[in-house]
Amino acid sequence: MGDEAVGDPGPLPALVGQFLDELARQRRLSPHTVAAYRGDLAGLAGAAAGRPLPALVPADIRSALARLHAAGLAPASLARKLSAWRRFFDWLGSRGEVAGNPAAGVRAPRRAKRLPKALAPDQAVQLAGHEPADAPLALRDKAVVELLYSSGLRLSELVALDWRYFAADADGPASTSWLDLDARRVTVVGKGGRLRQVPVGRAAAVALRRWLQARRALPAASSRPLFVSAQGRRIGARSVQLRLARLAAAVGLGVRVHPHVLRHSMASHLLQSSGDLRAVQELLGHASIASTQIYTRLDWQHLARTYDATHPRARRKSG
Repeated sequence: MGDEAVGDPGPLPALVGQFLDELARQRRLSPHTVAAYRGDLAGLAGAAAGRPLPALVPADIRSALARLHAAGLAPASLARKLSAWRRFFDWLGSRGEVAGNPAAGVRAPRRAKRLPKALAPDQAVQLAGHEPADAPLALRDKAVVELLYSSGLRLSELVALDWRYFAADADGPASTSWLDLDARRVTVVGKGGRLRQVPVGRAAAVALRRWLQARRALPAASSRPLFVSAQGRRIGARSVQLRLARLAAAVGLGVRVHPHVLRHSMASHLLQSSGDLRAVQELLGHASIASTQIYTRLDWQHLARTYDATHPRARRKSG
């Protein structure tokens, strides 16, 4: 849905052009980001219907937001537009064009919280338990699945792993993320630059040993990355996504699987078994336990489905 829902702004006001120019030239934002600001501010200019933007008041901002919402714009898009408007009015304030920011106290509609998708335990076991062909890349993919499901790594954390710790040398700086197979753990740098250590399960350790043995036959035998392509380069995130999707289809899982599904599955299944929310928070590397609590909602959905399917008072009598 475009910004035409709030009217055709015509040529952008000169102040908007100056603001966009500053974003591009002085703050060096990407062309894509500047274009997004342009579209968001064009929508605001259209809502103003010819009135100078510095003359807008909070009621005008709420009205513009409400019209976009009624036109079907998603809450995430509304929040982005409101953020752009706030930044523009802050810029106007720094120039003395406005006394206050009319968008400062306006809130976008709340985004609906989407529960993470997780495999059922038997689906996860079916995927992780597949027996790979005796070929290096098949053994690599097996190790990737086992490690994702064992340790709940983010995709970016997985592809950044070195196969062991490397000190700084002529080949590069010291490792920031690495596998310690003897100790059965990985050390990774997660969001916000937070360092954490995560255990590696027995099945994952076995798969990793088999992969490291097969890896010696590839051109990357002496290089740092844990997971490499057939050419010996560090495997890319997109490659992991594609290989995992193909593997899920090959084993007949019947659902689309991407790396984050295995992270969610690990967290959900571990919480179902242990009930230890703090432990799951540490394993996932969440800064706030509020991020981890979403898995309690996932568990409740599972419990509710089980209740509806099995409790005598929840089942309808046939006939």
